[in-house]
Amino acid sequence: MVTSTHETSHRIFQEHPEVLVPVFEALGLPPPAKATIEALTPDATEIKPLERRVDTVLKVEPSEGDSFLIAVEAQTARSRGKGSSWSYYVSYLRAKFDLPVLLVAVCKNRPTASWAAGPFECRVGTWTTQSTRPFVLGPDNVPEITDESVVAREPALATFSAIVHSESENAAAILDMLARGMRSFDKATAKYWCEWLEVGLEDTPARETWRELEKMVATYFPGRGTLFEETYLEGKAEGKAEGKAESILSVLEKRGIPVPRPPATASPPAPTSTPSPSGSTAP
Repeated sequence: MVTSTHETSHRIFQEHPEVLVPVFEALGLPPPAKATIEALTPDATEIKPLERRVDTVLKVEPSEGDSFLIAVEAQTARSRGKGSSWSYYVSYLRAKFDLPVLLVAVCKNRPTASWAAGPFECRVGTWTTQSTRPFVLGPDNVPEITDESVVAREPALATFSAIVHSESENAAAILDMLARGMRSFDKATAKYWCEWLEVGLEDTPARETWRELEKMVATYFPGRGTLFEETYLEGKAEGKAEGKAESILSVLEKRGIPVPRPPATASPPAPTSTPSPSGSTAP
């Protein structure tokens, strides 16, 4: 089942490959800034009626060395049969593009991360024909961002980190720091990253914490029911209603049909003087 957390946990790599920094550093590869990264089709469907779709597929062309693919899979819990699917994805992409494949699994909790590391083996007796070992991005190797200046410099990594650590004990403190760090953004940038984060947190307790920290309006993820979207749509609806009513009144008046309009609010009358018991005038 595709969820909001699932969407953001892999889609962020398509638009912000700098989030791959922990992977590149761990594997000793040139940083993403020195590589050309292109999003490829995630469709792994064959002619037979069985649809298979990788979450995100990126083609990496380093400034030095050979090109390769990164297949990103967001995994929120253990899933029976997922190891077989991942093995298929790697084999299919390797054959289709004739490039080596790095499979990256994004997990928000340690039990899932431990399971996702595999290896997932195709074994007969003592012989392993194929072994699939995903590189896992999870709470143990994605750093907690605790410095506001990092949020300003690397908003994608800070947002991704907050999503990965959304089930940790420090989740509330991380979100509070992230909100403070976003104060340095312009309005459009702040809206953009706040929406990413709220959708990524989905129905976790951390999402309610984050909703209390949101102060602006954005619609980057339409239909997701975020606080920004609710506020935006409410204001938009009110504006449309007011505009439509005004248009109807204008048309009726042009056709000579009298339409009573509410009277303008008059200022309250000045207080009158009342005589005091002694006969003098009291204000």
